[in-house]
Parts: sequence; structure tokens; C-alpha cells
Amino acid sequence: MIEARRLHILRAVADHRTVTAAAAALYLTPSAVSQQLTALEQETGHRLVERGARGVRLTPAGEILLGHTNAVLARLELAEAELAAYSSGSAGTVSVASFATGIGLVVAPALARLARTAPGILLRVQDAEGDASLPMVLDRQVDVAVAVEYRGAPDADDPRLAHIPLYAEPFDAVVPRTHHLADRTEVPLAELAKDPWIGPYPGNPCHDVVVLACEHAGFQPRLEHSSDDFRAVVALASADAGVALVPRSALQGMDLTGVVVRPVDGVAPTRRVFAAVRRGAETHPLILPVLEALAEVAEAPSGVPHLG
Repeated sequence: MIEARRLHILRAVADHRTVTAAAAALYLTPSAVSQQLTALEQETGHRLVERGARGVRLTPAGEILLGHTNAVLARLELAEAELAAYSSGSAGTVSVASFATGIGLVVAPALARLARTAPGILLRVQDAEGDASLPMVLDRQVDVAVAVEYRGAPDADDPRLAHIPLYAEPFDAVVPRTHHLADRTEVPLAELAKDPWIGPYPGNPCHDVVVLACEHAGFQPRLEHSSDDFRAVVALASADAGVALVPRSALQGMDLTGVVVRPVDGVAPTRRVFAAVRRGAETHPLILPVLEALAEVAEAPSGVPHLG
């Protein structure tokens, strides 16, 4: 009989590619993870992982078992949801990881809405970049992620996760007031090809949006300054250090005295924001109201930016 706990460990190793990283995500020791993998191999009668200089990879037998693992764990999540519904599940804590702007736009308003509509549900919120929150959900560190689409992110049909679209917003061009394009009503990205750029670090989903937009305009941005804090990005642009693309919502309430903010000429670079939970957990009686509140806030005529 295969233990579900060991399947979860197998998936963590497949996701993180090393025993050490999987152990850290699961709050276990590397030796404990190795022991559980060995026990799983004994249960199945197959070698499931191979260790090499670059970490751990699944064998063909391991890949077969991983496919079933995703289905089994999703069914277990669904079973927990139905059992919780059976016992009413009207009170409890739901943990949410979101990037900072997402917290301000949808998570905090959803928290306030739940205080009125489902006072028994307590949200515990963590600030995490969009590329970090999805692994946190898969590793059961949090229940819900508010994340951004990025290269390498799990697809919407990923068997491990359920996706709930929330909103999409454009990036605007931010240039110093002394810039030669400051008087334009819209900024063509191609005309910023020779400028120094300010932007997020590689790995931040917004970095991918900026680089892809510039590539589509025919150039690679010369990133001279890096920060994941858009207030710092705007401050550097105000000091004439370079130009930037910034999500429209991130500019709200910011000191823009030293810069000019203009829409991008043509098709605007866009970040698409969604909520994600482990597949099968989307109907859990504690998690479902949270997802509904996030979606309702995102659809409401408020400060949440939408693309038509």
C-alpha cells in the first residue's frame, strides 16, 4: 500500500529538484526525505529517483507515479473539502500569499468583505512575490496564492493547481520629466531602446513582462538599476537614472513629481493576476468563500485596474 504522505514528498522533490530544497519546503530534514523516498521505492518495487551533480531527477517509473500522484493528492484535497463541508466548516483560518500590490488591491478588500459575510473565517496574509507564492501553495505552506502569470509558471490546466482569474492591468512608461519623450501622449517603446532602464530583478514576474515587451519592440533593455520595489524604481527615474515600465496599480498614491507617466503606444505590456489553490481544495468550505471574495472584489468597480 502506497502512503499518500510519501507521494507528497515525491512531488516536492520533483518540484524542487533537490532533496535539500524539498526538505526545507516541507519542514523536514534531508535524511527524513531520503528515508521516505527509499520507503516509497520499496512500496512500489521501482527506482523512482536518480541523484546527480545537478540534483535529483525522476526516473521513467517516477514520472509515471508522479502523474498519478497529482490525481491522488487532488482527490484527497477534495475529500477534505467535502468532509469539512459535512461538518459545516463555518470557522477557521485560511492563509494567503500575495505580492504587495495584490494585497492592497484585492486581498485586503476581500478580508474586509469576509469580516462582514463570513466572520468565522480568519485570513492570515503573507507578502510574497508572484513567483514565490505558487510553490508555497504546492508545499502546503499557504492555502491560497494571489500570483502573476510569468514564464515558467504552472499552466492554467496544471493538474496540481486550480486557477481563478482575477484581473489584468497594463504597464505604463515612466520617464524623467526632462526626457525627450515626456511631452508625448503615448510612448513608443522602440524609442527607449538606447535609454538606461530601471526594473525588477530577474525571477520577478514583472521582470519578464518588461523584457518581453522590449523584445517585441525590437531591443533588449539595458537594465542599469534593479529593484523589486516600484517606489524605488520611480525614485530612480525621478533622479534621471533611466526609464521604466511599471504596473498601473503600483503607481497609485506614489510621489510622481519628478517623472511623467504615459501609456505605451500600441499593445500595452500586461500582467495578469490570478488566485491559485491546490486542485481539489477550491470547494473547501473555508477556501471557497475566500476565492469568491477575491473574485468579487476584482470585479467590483473600484481601484482594481482592468483591460477591456
